[in-house]
Amino acid sequence: MKKQTILPSLALVILMLFSININAQKFPGLDGSPMDLAYFRANRNAPAIIKVFYSRPQLKGRDLSTLAPSGKVWRTGANEATEIQIFEDVNFGGKMVKAGRYSLFTIPGDTEWTVILSKDLDNWGSFSYKEENDALRVVAPVSKANEPIEAFAITFDQNNMYLGWGTTVVTVPVSK
Repeated sequence: MKKQTILPSLALVILMLFSININAQKFPGLDGSPMDLAYFRANRNAPAIIKVFYSRPQLKGRDLSTLAPSGKVWRTGANEATEIQIFEDVNFGGKMVKAGRYSLFTIPGDTEWTVILSKDLDNWGSFSYKEENDALRVVAPVSKANEPIEAFAITFDQNNMYLGWGTTVVTVPVSK
């Protein structure tokens, strides 16, 4: 009698284990353009003033001009449009911008890039970008990096936001 109840129960438990774990063990590999974030703070211990979420595409032997073409709106990273959260009103590239959440787009150029804060949120890429939803546009100068930058990066110092990729560095002044 015990054998008759144990075998079906054991078979059911094994079946449940296989059916539950089949999907639970499938994790995606590392994205080719992993997400990152950058903070702008008055100092290391101060609360964040700006936080940027972005994906970091890599050149992988490709030319920057094919990945971020001159004169065309670019998502400023990879995958979803880069998101910038501003926690208090700031001077961004010489213009005041209100605290809020924005998408960060750029229009690359040879000597300067147009940097755009858009009210459109949660977009994949720049395919649905609409100029009429711009909250702010500023022009930022381009300089040459000391060493090539393989993976696109955004960073801050006490006075600027930097976008760097390849041998290109774009500088946007930022202050409270």
